[in-house]
Amino acid sequence: MTPSLLQIGRLAPELEAELAATFPVHLLAKEADVPAFLERHGSTFNGAVTSARVGMDATLIDALPNLKVVSSFGVGYELLDVDALKRRGIVASNTPDVLNDCVADVAFGLVIDAARGMSAADRFVRRGDWLNGAFPLQTQVARKRLGILGLGRIGQAIARRSSGFEMDVRYHSRNPVQDVPWQHEPSLTALAEWCDFLVVAVAGGPSTRHLVSADVLAALGPKGFLINIARGTVVDEAALVTALTDKRLGGAGLDVFEFEPRVPQALMTLDNVVLLPHIASGTFETRKAMGDLVISNLKHYFADGQLQTPIA
Repeated sequence: MTPSLLQIGRLAPELEAELAATFPVHLLAKEADVPAFLERHGSTFNGAVTSARVGMDATLIDALPNLKVVSSFGVGYELLDVDALKRRGIVASNTPDVLNDCVADVAFGLVIDAARGMSAADRFVRRGDWLNGAFPLQTQVARKRLGILGLGRIGQAIARRSSGFEMDVRYHSRNPVQDVPWQHEPSLTALAEWCDFLVVAVAGGPSTRHLVSADVLAALGPKGFLINIARGTVVDEAALVTALTDKRLGGAGLDVFEFEPRVPQALMTLDNVVLLPHIASGTFETRKAMGDLVISNLKHYFADGQLQTPIA
């Protein structure tokens, strides 16, 4: 099969250049009238490249009658209409595993920052407040209780990092994960009541929307910390803002938001929350590996019809 790719949304310049050097690829974003372009040329594409932040909906999929394969940059695929792909027999891939370590590093960085107030202390020094007195005491991380929501590849990488802090670890997922040393907690609320830090590492999408509810935040309580490196939709953001503002939650470390890049203004002035611009996988090494996997999946498919990391 001769490749003919449609690129949905912009990607890193280096990846776009490598894609263009490897395959015939057309950037949909260049078209002023996308529906008209797809009506005229949609049938010419047998492959598509997208990303976790852009995805592909059923309307776009239907506009590509000869589509056979989709390669997506990123792990999450809640914005990719997998059901629509399956109905058409179209296969799709994502880029798992290669970002586990960097995301887990940021998760644990947020645990430490939220507990010890490192970003807040930095601002304290920069404002000159140290001249007027000491920074308030904060919370120890070592030998505390770590709860993890979602024990997939990233969740397990986070759990392994906790051993250096001698933390007790439990996790919540729909079903227990086999062959892991950490205790499964069937109830998310019970896990939140038990732990000092609750790290969200579960996939996004409708099935997990607002899974971390006001009740879960209340169970975590005024000495507990919420860390989210998954998807902003997993957390009831309005309830989180209220809990942080009213000091009914000890603190939070957030790399993702429900309506990003829009971040609630109410969080901007709070010192009990660390705000990051969705950078958990944002290292040169990880993004290069993700891009390589996007291209490798396409090469494998067009060579023998197989994908390295299939999701559908």
